[in-house]
This record gives sequence, C-alpha cells and structure tokens, in this order.
Amino acid sequence: MAKRELQQRALALRKEGKSYMQIRELLDVSKGTLSIWLRDYPLSETRLRELRDWNERRIEKYRKTRQKTRERLLESIYKSEKTHILPLLKRDLFVGGLFLYWGEGSKSRMTELRMANTDPGVIKAFIKWLILLGIKRSKIKIRLYLYRDMNIREELLFWKNELSISPKQFLRPHIKKGLQRDITYKSGFKHGTCNAIVGDAMLSKQTLMGLQVLRDYFMRL
Repeated sequence: MAKRELQQRALALRKEGKSYMQIRELLDVSKGTLSIWLRDYPLSETRLRELRDWNERRIEKYRKTRQKTRERLLESIYKSEKTHILPLLKRDLFVGGLFLYWGEGSKSRMTELRMANTDPGVIKAFIKWLILLGIKRSKIKIRLYLYRDMNIREELLFWKNELSISPKQFLRPHIKKGLQRDITYKSGFKHGTCNAIVGDAMLSKQTLMGLQVLRDYFMRL
C-alpha cells in the first residue's frame, strides 16, 4: 500500500474513533508516523473514556483467562499427585503422623501429646493419627485460643462440627487480650487456634523417642 494511501486509510480509521494502537495493528505504521499524520485529529474526551473502559475490560478478560488457565493447571497437578499419594496405608499414616508431630507437635511434656494449629485439616490429621495409635476419640481434649472480638459460641460450634468432638471434651477457651481485626496476616486466624490434647505418658514417651529415631536417621545422611 502506497504511503499516501496508508495516510488516507489511517485518517479514515481515526475518524472512526480508532486509537493509535488500533491503527498500528491494522496498518503496521510506526507511532511516530501516525502522530504526524493525525496530529490535527485528536479523539474526543468521550471516545477516550470509551477506549479506556474498553482497555480495562480487556485487561479484566485477560486476567480471568489467565486465572482459568492456572486453575486448570493446578487441577491437573492435583489429580496427578492424588494418584501418587493415595491410598494411605497404616504405615504411611503412622510415619506421616510422626513427621507431622515433629513439625507441629509440642515436645515440652512427657505426660501428654498436644498439637496446636489454625488449620482444621492439620488437627484432624493429628486426631486420625491418635486413633491409629489406639487413643479413643472421647479421650481427646480441645482448647481453643480465640480473640475477644470473635463470636466464642460460633467458634466452638465450628470446631465441634469440624472435628466431630463432643462439646464435653472442650476445655474452657483461652481468650486473648488482642483483637482479631488487628492481625495483619489473617489467612490462618479465621477461627482462632485449636489445641488438641491427649494425656498419655507412655504414648508421649514413645512418640518422642520415635522422633529421635527420625532425627538420628536424617543426621546420618
């Protein structure tokens, strides 16, 4: 297309309300050349707002597309990992529970096992492990650490339902002086911190020695 013809075409597109970027995509003309050709043809404020809004919609559409692509990728990885990990055999659960206790459990007392976490899934895994070791669910005690601006009754109900634990097994909750709304990092504190406790001196000693076995093993590597 001849230069004169390109210029006329660019002018026609500009009169249609096209932006420099849109014209460049259609005609493959540099921005500098367009600025010379179209300097006497500015877009109206109304059209500029339309283009800005259109650009925002395009960005939002792009963002949603990227999000869906990421979600599909994660779903594919999840399915692959699920086939590698499940089903969990008793030995898997036993050793996995030891590692969980190594990372999250209390090691300060030889008379009880105790684990605190804000994630119900972690506490449920701990309870599953205790049951595997022969502890009855009815022997497990729960103490919640909550903030004074939280609805205490609702949080007790939440953890009772999540853990399938009788209300009778809940100890009096510890109410912290601070406020939940003042916490900067909120993702892990939606329902406070749950402590699952079982008093069993022999099981505590066996667990601590099991952790020592693991530590010795890895220290030799």
